[in-house]
Order: sequence, then C-alpha cells, then structure tokens
Amino acid sequence: MKRIVLGLLAATAMVLPAFAADVQPALLYDLGGKFDKSFNEAAFHGAEKFKQETGVAYVEFEVSNASQREQALRRFAEDGRNPIVMAGFAWEDALKKVAAEYTDLNFAIIDDAVDLPNVRSLVFKENEGSYLVGILAAMASKSKKVGFVGGMDIPLIRKFECGYVGGAKSAGATDVIQNMTGDTPAAWNDPAKGGEIAKTQIDQGADVVYAAAGGTGVGVLQAAADAGKLGIGVDSNQNGLQPGKVLTSMLKRVDVAVYTAFMDGKNGTFKGGVQNLGLKEGGVDYAMDDNNKALVTDEMKAAVEKAKADIIAGKVQVHDYTADNACPY
Repeated sequence: MKRIVLGLLAATAMVLPAFAADVQPALLYDLGGKFDKSFNEAAFHGAEKFKQETGVAYVEFEVSNASQREQALRRFAEDGRNPIVMAGFAWEDALKKVAAEYTDLNFAIIDDAVDLPNVRSLVFKENEGSYLVGILAAMASKSKKVGFVGGMDIPLIRKFECGYVGGAKSAGATDVIQNMTGDTPAAWNDPAKGGEIAKTQIDQGADVVYAAAGGTGVGVLQAAADAGKLGIGVDSNQNGLQPGKVLTSMLKRVDVAVYTAFMDGKNGTFKGGVQNLGLKEGGVDYAMDDNNKALVTDEMKAAVEKAKADIIAGKVQVHDYTADNACPY
C-alpha cells in the first residue's frame, strides 16, 4: 500500500521553477476527488489561480481512503512542501501529528480548527450563506415547501441546514423538508442516492431543493431539473450544471482560502490561528450569472441583498445549531 500511495504522490507532483525554491505549495483534497463540481473543485481553482498568477507550480494528492491521509501528509512534509493546505475536516487527526513534528513548515486546514502555531484553521459561516439561498428558495417556491439534502450527517452540514431553514422561513416557506444522505464519508459521493432523496422530497411537495452534499449534490440538481423543479448548488458556482434549473448556488470561498494561503506562503506573510469567514469577510455568498438571472426577480434580489446587508451590519443574527443539536428556527 505504501508503494502505491508514494507512486500516486510522485505522479501528481509538478516540477517547480528554480525561482520558487522558497515556496513549494501542496494541496491535499478530501474524498470525492478534485473534480467533484463542489468543495474539492473550489480548492483546485484556488490553487490554479495562484499558479497562473505567480508561475509557481504546486503538488497535489487525492485520497481514496482514510488510511492514506497521514502518510500522504507526512510525505509532503518530509519533502519540505510549504505551505501545505488540506481541504476538509477529516484531515484533523493527521495534521495534529505531522504539524507538531514539522514546526518549521506552515499548514492550513479548511473546515476544522487545530491549535498549533504553524497551522492556519479556516472555518466558514455556512449558515449565513445558506440563509440567503433559503430566502431565494422560499420566494421562488410556488408550493412554499422547499427541500434540503445534506451529505454526511455531521455538525458542519447541520450549519448549512439550519441557516437554510431560517432564511426560507423568514421569506414565507411553510415547510422545509430535510434529509441527510448518510453517516459515513460515502455520503459525499453518491449522486444516485442524492437524486432519490430529491425525488422523494419533490413527491412530498418541495419545488426547490438545496444540496449541501459534495458530489452527491450533482444527483440532486439532476433530479430537480428532470422533475421541472429548481435546485440550489453549493460551495462552487453550480448554476451551469443545469442551466435555467439551478436557482442559485451558495458560494463557500474555499478557492480564496487556498489561494490566500499559498500567496501568504510565497510572500512570507503566512500566520497561524483561526479565521472564521462569513458574509462580512467575503467567505460565503450566493451566485448570480447568465444561467440563473431569469430565475431571480428584482424583488427577490432586493430581498436577499437587504438580508445580506443586515447580517453584515449585525442587525440580523443567523443561528447555528445549539449545543443540544437543535436548530432554533
């Protein structure tokens, strides 16, 4: 197994230019792969932007199972890659071990917090972005019933869910049908099951369905489009996956987090600590483009922009799940 993993690592390495000797960035993706059209792909785009702007290449690795995490991270550290960015909370355990040993290197983890001086922890206020798309969902809905399909049933996805419920109910939704895809990492990459759940919610009256489920969400958006209903994408701008059938996408700027970590490494300005990125910080938003502009009326846009401004100004508090795992909406 070790030989296979190391071979994969070597295969993904890119030759670094001579002038980039002081910065050798690395990116490790989560399960689902870098072309999941969602979370991992956003990380990839951030790394690509850095490479295009600076001429500095990076190395990357896609895990296929959990046993590869520590070995892959350790190999990059042994090679002196710096900074090393990990996409996904599941890297936490491996990071705690490796970062504590390689104190001269900088690390960044997305979606979790690790309390080490050489680690930047990047977490997002997904509930705030989800509140905005919830408003749009309720205003676009004819039945006033909307749906939510989560990926793995964990607190992170509950944040998406709770914010969405709050936004939808604030804009007149009478029912938010909620389901999770599963309780294992397989829930991130099961488009068929995502589609089945979406169909069930549509049969129950939902005419707008929001997917916060990684690659599984592709199946949700497909099922909604096939049924003549609307989907809502997540993380990356997924409006173009089903043009005219995706109401909007909740943007989680994983791309900016990766780009900034790489750039700070290049500029010698990398600092550890926790960064909590919401609407005010530009960490989350909703997507508008040519694919969905006909679906969002001026009234809808005015309502969501007002809510956005109110949240940033602190006039509206978007709740998260409480300590006892209950959403207050």
